[in-house]
Amino acid sequence: MKTRFLLFSTVLLVSIIAVISATGQVYGKSASVLSLNENPKKLEVVLKRIYLDGEVSEETVEETVWSMEDFWSKYDNWQLVDMTSKELVFRQEVDDISPLLKANGYFGINEEGILTIYNGKPAEENIIQSFFQIDLKKLESKQHENLQKGIPIKSRDRYVKVLETFKNFTTIETSN
Repeated sequence: MKTRFLLFSTVLLVSIIAVISATGQVYGKSASVLSLNENPKKLEVVLKRIYLDGEVSEETVEETVWSMEDFWSKYDNWQLVDMTSKELVFRQEVDDISPLLKANGYFGINEEGILTIYNGKPAEENIIQSFFQIDLKKLESKQHENLQKGIPIKSRDRYVKVLETFKNFTTIETSN
């Protein structure tokens, strides 16, 4: 972890110095008197969260960096995936379903009998993700009815449980 911190800090510092050398000035002072503690560096930070259901959210924040150590410790649980002198892009895999699914996600089946996640009830036909073909003959009538009406997702546990339950009713062998 310390090696990663040092490597990224060094690369960022070299990038900052290159920009300062090219412009000759930062905040009205010459490059020779620049100190990160005296003059903060403003960076755009892009935070990408990847959820279990495949949804990716992106948030952009502007950071004022006074201390590299504090900056890197703030994003210790994130993976740096891209960096320029003015922007850093971090990624984090979240062991949960996305806020979209919690708020309005439903499991259902489409006309072909494929287990599908909808944004809203299945009747609205707003498909988010499709999974696998279900052998409808193997389902109990209540299960079939629930899928037609829509099964609200609401939590990670419910998401996993529904996928595991209906995986047993697939018409073809799946690799997942």
